[in-house]
Amino acid sequence: MIYRAFYASQQTEVVGLFSSVFAASEGEKEGVMLAHLTEQLSSLLDDESVLGFAAYEDETLIGAIFFSRLQFETPVTVYMLSPVAVATEQQGKGIGQALIQFGLKALKARSVEVVITYGDPAYYSKVGFEPLSETVIQAPVKLSMPFGWLGQSLDGQPIPVMADRPSCVEPFKDPVYW
Repeated sequence: MIYRAFYASQQTEVVGLFSSVFAASEGEKEGVMLAHLTEQLSSLLDDESVLGFAAYEDETLIGAIFFSRLQFETPVTVYMLSPVAVATEQQGKGIGQALIQFGLKALKARSVEVVITYGDPAYYSKVGFEPLSETVIQAPVKLSMPFGWLGQSLDGQPIPVMADRPSCVEPFKDPVYW
């Protein structure tokens, strides 16, 4: 298994992965929605505001994740992990967890202080995420399921309380993802 950053030139391949995985697990409408989101995120990959990491087996893409920067008035470096996909036939083998760990290690090397995500607490707790109250860090948009707001510190310090709602990359300003 090879884990590495991916770039905008791999957009078609990455969008295809997310589309097929989410269509298979959540239905065609969800597949289309995630294809649209990942197409937008892939076009923003810039090694600063949006980062992408992928898992490959024999040069075949089998997993991908995105991290996008959240901006606060306070100078703290926070990224959001979303979305994540692993090829349907490869799920349940720990590939997603290993890919997330790879991405977190890369962010830690960049001195990122906090990573948050919005998803299944049972899954993300396996890679160190814990429930996060919006009294500590607010989501960029009102959450429909606040129990899925999760975070982890990468610098060993407690997650700082942020008084302001962060700004995010344009695709995540759409309430449909929240």
